[in-house]
Amino acid sequence: MLPITTMLASIAAVALVALSLSVSFARMKAGVDIGTNDDKRLLRSIRAQGNFIEYVPLAVILCGLAEYRDAGSAWVWTIAGLLILGRAAHAAGMLSGVLPLRALGMLGTYGSLLIGAAALTFG
Repeated sequence: MLPITTMLASIAAVALVALSLSVSFARMKAGVDIGTNDDKRLLRSIRAQGNFIEYVPLAVILCGLAEYRDAGSAWVWTIAGLLILGRAAHAAGMLSGVLPLRALGMLGTYGSLLIGAAALTFG
């Protein structure tokens, strides 16, 4: 049941662990338990993780609802694909400080949310 959403949620879980480890390692390297101590690398890691947490749950829910309501596999794969590509690009851009990659990632993420909404409305 819901094989595309199940795969998407699994990928998201692994990605969240990777982003969380990035925060942990950056904290260890900076010697900071709480806050950032003005460490740019740590701040980028924290925001990459935080941004992921802010957007991914709703996109996964939209994907699951679209799949459950039989909106069509093209809709569901588009939501999942845009989310995966968008989140990967955003994380890479945040962690490396490359703004165009980060911006591209946000466009993909916004696209997954909008396509998800459209799938529930028109799919």
